[in-house]
Amino acid sequence: MDWMLLLKAAVMGVVEGLTEFLPISSTGHLILAGSLLGFEGETAKVFDIAIQTGAMFAVIWEYRQRLLGTVRGLGHDPVARRFALNVLVAFIPAVVLGLALGKTIKAHLFKPVPVAMAFIVGGLLILWIERIHRARYGSDDPEKPRAARVETVDQMSGLDALRVGLLQCLALIPGTSRSGATIMGAMLLGFSRKAATEFSFYLGIPTLMGAGAYSVWKQREALHVADLPLFAVGTVVAFASALLCIRWLIRYVSSHDFVPFAWYRLVFGGIVLLTAYTGWVDWVD
Repeated sequence: MDWMLLLKAAVMGVVEGLTEFLPISSTGHLILAGSLLGFEGETAKVFDIAIQTGAMFAVIWEYRQRLLGTVRGLGHDPVARRFALNVLVAFIPAVVLGLALGKTIKAHLFKPVPVAMAFIVGGLLILWIERIHRARYGSDDPEKPRAARVETVDQMSGLDALRVGLLQCLALIPGTSRSGATIMGAMLLGFSRKAATEFSFYLGIPTLMGAGAYSVWKQREALHVADLPLFAVGTVVAFASALLCIRWLIRYVSSHDFVPFAWYRLVFGGIVLLTAYTGWVDWVD
C-alpha cells in the first residue's frame, strides 16, 4: 500500500469537501491541487469526480429529515411533489449539456491557466450580483432587509428551477463553481441567500452523484481493485470536511454576503496566472 498516495487522496478529499459548496470551484481547486501534488492521470481524473459523492452524502445526512419527508410525501403532499419536481427540472439541463460537451471541455479546459481565468471572471460576477442583490433587497436597517421574491425553496416555481438548472450548466467550465453558478444565479433571479444556498445543496445531490457514478462506470476498465483504498479515503475525508462546511455556510449566509469569496477568487486566480507567467510554479498542463 502506497501511504504517500493515500495521504494525497486525503488532502484531495479535504479540498473537495471544503470547496464543493462554496462559490470558489471545487473542480478548479482539485485541478490545481492535483497539479501541485503530482496527482494526475486518468485514475486521478475519475477520483476527482467520484469523491464528490462523499460531499453529497454530507448533504443527504445533514438534510435527511427533509429528504425523507419529501420521499414519504410524494403520494399525497403537493409541497413535497413540487420540491422533488423542481430538483428534477433543474437537474436535466446539466445532464444534457454534460453528455454533449463534457469530453470536449475536459480536453481543453481542465488545465490550471484556464481555471485561474475562470476564477477571476467568477469573482467579478459575484461582486456584480451582490451589488444588484443589495440594491433590490437591502435596507437602511441591516437587521430588517426587504423580503426576496423567493425566501424559501418551497416558494420556487418550475420556471425558477429551470432557470437555475440552466445557470448550473456554466459550471461545466472548470473554475466556474457549480455552487457559485447556482447560488449567485438564483440570487440574480430573486432568491434570498439562504434559499439559493439550500437549493444549491439539494440540486448537487443528483448532479454530482450522477456525474460520479457515470465517470466511474465509463472508466471502469482503467480502474482496479487496488484503487479502492484510494477512493475510500478520498470519499470519507470529503464527507467529513463537507459536513463541517455545510453547517458553517448555513450560519454564515444568515448574516453575511459572498463578497469575501469574490475577492478570494480574484486574488487566488491572479496568483496562479502570475506564477504560471513567471515560471515560479510549474503548473502541469
